[in-house]
Amino acid sequence: MPKVADFMTKEVITVTPDTPLRKLAELLSTHNINGVPVVDEQGAVLGVVCESDLVNQNKPLHIPTVFFILDSVIPVGNPWRLHKDFQRISATTVADIYSRPAVCVTPQTDLADAARLMADKKLYTLPVVEQGRLVGILGKGDVLRAFVQA
Repeated sequence: MPKVADFMTKEVITVTPDTPLRKLAELLSTHNINGVPVVDEQGAVLGVVCESDLVNQNKPLHIPTVFFILDSVIPVGNPWRLHKDFQRISATTVADIYSRPAVCVTPQTDLADAARLMADKKLYTLPVVEQGRLVGILGKGDVLRAFVQA
């Protein structure tokens, strides 16, 4: 039976609670990923922050700004308004929006169990930890890749 270790991504991009949302949006867009683990100074996983957390925050966001954050379309609209929205977003940090506590798996977790956990809890990103240390991440794309290879 395939294990999480067989399909997880080992090079993990992380953020800290004090990471500005603009930096988070840039990371997600640049690396074409849905979410990243949030870690403390010692590297312990605190939670996960995803694109949906950016969109669902309780701030009135200008729709073209949201599209830019998600890298879906070129922003259309008033550039001054877009600039002001980005200034407001930049003043907010990951600490305000990330999901906690972290739902994690180990490298030895059966991939089917991890996929079921993702489906049951509506998660797109699972940190993979071993002895309290982040060793990888399992995303919906990794699970899809496993399905295709089966």
